[in-house]
Amino acid sequence: MIRSLAAVAALSILGGCGPAATTAADAGGQFAGLDGEILKWRAEIVKSGPLCQSAAEGQKCQGFEVACKAERTITPADRAAGVTAKLVAAMDWNGWDSKLKEAQAGSEAALFTKTGPAWTRAPHAPVNMSSCADL
Repeated sequence: MIRSLAAVAALSILGGCGPAATTAADAGGQFAGLDGEILKWRAEIVKSGPLCQSAAEGQKCQGFEVACKAERTITPADRAAGVTAKLVAAMDWNGWDSKLKEAQAGSEAALFTKTGPAWTRAPHAPVNMSSCADL
């Protein structure tokens, strides 16, 4: 039961848009492992995000959603370095601003790069939340 709920939660979080969206069917493909990296990113936001620090009930981060995912161009230099996939993802959520003492919306974008079997994540400038296009 708990495993089923976790799977449903993961799917709702990872239900991003665009061609980079992954499914169980392509788990061994170009974007294999990305879902797990996005879940790690979410966990880091919950742990250290400024809108996620309130200990009061009803003031915790919630409603995480991957708003978009979009592939980025892999340059010849990237390919020479072994990069096989590169994409930007944006996530939004609701949290609590302890200074303003009110609920606030949060969002963040990240660049995911796959080199060999390993993914790395780096901060990315804000993007259009529906297309992941750079602003």
